[in-house]
Amino acid sequence: MREKIGSINKIALTVIFSLIFTVLFHLGLFAQIEKDITKSSLKALGAPNNPKVEVAWNRYYDHKEIGEICVRIVKAYPRLAKFSSIGKSYEGRDLWLLTVSNSDNGNPDTKPAMYIDGNIHGNEIQCGEVALYTAWYLTEMYGHVDWITELLDQKTFYIVPTINPDGRDAFIHKPNTAHSPRSGFDPRDDDGDGLIDEDGFDDLDGDGEITQMRVKDPNGRWVVDPDDPRMMRLAKPDQQGEYELLGEEGIDNDGDGLVNEDGPGSYDPNRNWPWRWAPQYVQWGADRYPGSLPETRAVVNFVVKHDNISAFQTYHNSGGMILRGPGNKDDQQTYKWDDLRVFDFLGKLGEEILPGYKYLVVHKDLYPVFGGELDWFYAGRGAITFSNELWSSFDYFRKKTEDNQDWFGNLKDTYRFDKLLLFGEGVVNWKSYIHPQYGKIEIGGIKKAWTRTAPSFLLEELCHRNMAFTLFHAYHTPQVIIDSIYTKDLAGGQTEINAVVKNTRVIPTHTAQDIQNKITRPDWISISGGKVLMGGILEDRFVGPVHEQKRNPERLEINTIRGMEAVYVRWILDGRGPFTITVDAAKGGKDSKITK
Repeated sequence: MREKIGSINKIALTVIFSLIFTVLFHLGLFAQIEKDITKSSLKALGAPNNPKVEVAWNRYYDHKEIGEICVRIVKAYPRLAKFSSIGKSYEGRDLWLLTVSNSDNGNPDTKPAMYIDGNIHGNEIQCGEVALYTAWYLTEMYGHVDWITELLDQKTFYIVPTINPDGRDAFIHKPNTAHSPRSGFDPRDDDGDGLIDEDGFDDLDGDGEITQMRVKDPNGRWVVDPDDPRMMRLAKPDQQGEYELLGEEGIDNDGDGLVNEDGPGSYDPNRNWPWRWAPQYVQWGADRYPGSLPETRAVVNFVVKHDNISAFQTYHNSGGMILRGPGNKDDQQTYKWDDLRVFDFLGKLGEEILPGYKYLVVHKDLYPVFGGELDWFYAGRGAITFSNELWSSFDYFRKKTEDNQDWFGNLKDTYRFDKLLLFGEGVVNWKSYIHPQYGKIEIGGIKKAWTRTAPSFLLEELCHRNMAFTLFHAYHTPQVIIDSIYTKDLAGGQTEINAVVKNTRVIPTHTAQDIQNKITRPDWISISGGKVLMGGILEDRFVGPVHEQKRNPERLEINTIRGMEAVYVRWILDGRGPFTITVDAAKGGKDSKITK
């Protein structure tokens, strides 16, 4: 009865959400601007031709525009996509969720699933485009590409394009640097003066950008680069300096003698997760306690209700990395050897799909992270998880960056790319300004949309390649089948049934971390159609003992079915059948066969 009421409630919520979004759409809150589109006569491979939902993937969208695209996808493909919200941000924006699967081929919540999110850091906006592109591409290509069709028939994608919509909208609509805002907008007193968010950046010249301030000073240690006067570089040890750099645009708003020391938020949402969390004195940005942020809690609450999720992908930027945990060296024992084999297989596949990207370990190759989302997904939920750092300097001129190349070498390429391919659009030229504290200074430097975010003509490729990696990750989530059944008539009208149950993909139905911590229920292999006298798991298909399950032998409990391997089970029953054998794996789906 309880299950029936829950099912009715779920249907009711779905209907309510559909009605709400239909009303919003017609009220113009999710208004679509109709534009003339010239149809294509020749399809370019790797993309839909004349798609139902036209989206320009060479630009960036704010939270409202993401919602509009989601609504359009669902309206065009109601059988393949559902639109909902998993919660609210601090400022009240919805954390939009697209559930993508062929719902005619089974309940999406019972299929093996992958969860994808992005934009946990507000300024890392192209993460949202990659996640949204994935939903768009899957729905548009279903029925046109057999591999995609089979994928959506068998699997489910839970896609949350941005889990920090407040930070995203602030980055897009307000003056910022390329690196701000990293956090959300729950207010914090960063400088301990009793005031909150009172001294952030100031757009001194009103151009919508937060760039650098410099002042002429013969005792400074900075000089103008001889090859590009827009760029500053550190003077050589025996070279006379020309300028001192004063930091990003701003003034001392609270009169404490400091500039830009207490801006909005100033915590790190990727240090707020309930695994190996550490307080602020161990790492900056941890905030008050794990799960203190509403966005973190919304994701955690959604994920723990969906045991079918066996793969996670989070998107960050930048650097061209395919990251796995652990985030700190003291947590290495959490990542089990059997699971690392799966990580390595997929990570190396990712390096092939994503030229210039490197498969790396967070604590060893990047920096220590405590309480990171990536570690909680694996350690807390037992699922294979990657975090891609999108976009890298490799894409400037498609040449390998030397490991020992200093920051100024990369910066030189940044300015060179801007000159040769952006024609100067990415940099603000230096200009004079009278500052209330510093006097006569100059303002200029790199715009917020350059370096962190890919330029238009490279964005769609970034979306497609990263999506391709996640699709192969999703493809290799466990998929269980009844491979074969063998029957043998016994004396007294009894029958012996032997079944081979196989996992046809690389990821096991339970990772070693899942098994050790009993995160997900066991897989069930059950039989019906007669009274079960004995049931158990065979140690070996041909020889060896049967490990009998005394309690409820009609439903055998299996710890895991390893990737590309099988388990062998046996029952003895009264009767001659027919018998129905069913495998039900929370993370690996279901399958049934009837004996002949």
